[in-house]
Amino acid sequence: MNTILHITQRQKWEEAKFLGSYRADSLETEGFIHCSTQTQTVKTANRFFPNQKELVILCIDSAKVNAQIRYEGVERDNLFPHIYGVLNLDAVFKVVDFESGDNGLFELPEF
Repeated sequence: MNTILHITQRQKWEEAKFLGSYRADSLETEGFIHCSTQTQTVKTANRFFPNQKELVILCIDSAKVNAQIRYEGVERDNLFPHIYGVLNLDAVFKVVDFESGDNGLFELPEF
């Protein structure tokens, strides 16, 4: 299984379960949902989500995503997975609590 990860607020995930699909704000503003590989996740979190609480990581089986996934980025050796469309909920196989530590930074939780 090729797993990609997406960081979001717990409330957004709860809304998605109610609505039947997940839409990140970036889907409207940039045309895709930002994701990361496991090795990219902590750096992404520390850059874009410092000191935030009530976050979760969506563990996504990329083979089950209905929308197109493209690996893109500025650096050829550090491409990020982007989902070009809504995320179907059955592609999410696990949701992991993800909160910053006392110093405001993140560490990768156990999966």
